[in-house]
Amino acid sequence: MTDSAQLTGVVPPLVTPFTPEYDVDTASLARLIQYQLTGGVDGVFVLGTSGEGTFLTDEQRQVVLETTVAEVAGQVPVLAGVIDTSTARAGAHLSAALKAGVDAVVATAPFYAATHPAEIEQHFTRLASIAGDVPMYAYDIPPRVGTKLPASLMISLGERGIIAGVKDSSGQETSLRQLVLDRRGAGLTGFAIMTGAELTVDSALAFGVDGVVPGLGNVDPSGYVRLFDAASAGDTATARAEQDRLFRLFEIITVADRSRMGASSAALGAFKAGLYLLGVIDCPLTAFPSIPLNDEEIAAIRPLLDRAGLH
Repeated sequence: MTDSAQLTGVVPPLVTPFTPEYDVDTASLARLIQYQLTGGVDGVFVLGTSGEGTFLTDEQRQVVLETTVAEVAGQVPVLAGVIDTSTARAGAHLSAALKAGVDAVVATAPFYAATHPAEIEQHFTRLASIAGDVPMYAYDIPPRVGTKLPASLMISLGERGIIAGVKDSSGQETSLRQLVLDRRGAGLTGFAIMTGAELTVDSALAFGVDGVVPGLGNVDPSGYVRLFDAASAGDTATARAEQDRLFRLFEIITVADRSRMGASSAALGAFKAGLYLLGVIDCPLTAFPSIPLNDEEIAAIRPLLDRAGLH
């Protein structure tokens, strides 16, 4: 965070480790947080897509929030997803996150029901009234939500102080660049634009985004920190080399047999398997209804970690 409280740098969306009984494994979560802090991250984001926030019970969510806030102990900002189908449900999650003491919240547009931009605007405006002085970031992830957040609406909400920035996981580099240009054109300061596309961070930083929220950062936080630092220093060769290494590491998501599980299970299962093999978490299970990686698939991730220099 800068003095103006604008979010910058590397803010990984943490996975939620489980015990074999599918309870939240607080000891593994604490180790994961320390792994991130040792890696030099600028913040942590819990209960997002990688955190399986929409799959957890309210009680499990509260355990994640309280464990994270206690373990981070103010060293970096804690962002919490308040993602749900309706404004009322997201608002309840927001109130719980505030009670736990998070530093910022992250919300998508409402989903399941088809929404109009005016309804999305109303959704964020209502949530902001609950959040009060706690910053709220819009999370643009149309493949999951079914709606692309319009750049013009995001800039308008930013100008009115309703949102503090956007996490763009749309995968649409042109729209992300449009948002950066629109921010510049509006003279909007203190408004953070973070990319969730972990494979194109070097190029996104070059055209003006403020940082990255990389799912792969669970496995290699220090790699993303090196990438960000090199890009910030204008060392494009080092940034490109680090991005290339991380690009190859991302091949861990291709290990799982997609004929027996969805793409989300394959990716999240790979992140958890990588952390399990590195000794950070005790169990690589994913939340129901996701199908976890089997022993053979987990073993196939080891050489990819070794190739990336992770042991």
